[in-house]
Amino acid sequence: MTIISSKEFAANQQKYFALARDRREVYIKEDDDMFMFCYANQQEEPMIFEPDDDFYRSISMDELLKRVKKDIHQWYKEKNESHSNA
Repeated sequence: MTIISSKEFAANQQKYFALARDRREVYIKEDDDMFMFCYANQQEEPMIFEPDDDFYRSISMDELLKRVKKDIHQWYKEKNESHSNA
């Protein structure tokens, strides 16, 4: 990974285009912003990702919300019990 300023990029564009063509990550930093400079070859086949085991183990947002609410209620109940026993 290479991080450069916008002035450095302007002064040495060919160098950073070559890095990007070689699939090296080049980040251009300007003030508080950072931009990734990359090369996309229009001749290449698009990358298509197939679902993997992680995908099949995933849960829906509704299921996540349900589990988080359950954990919050359990935590709140335990916290109240510890205060009432003290």
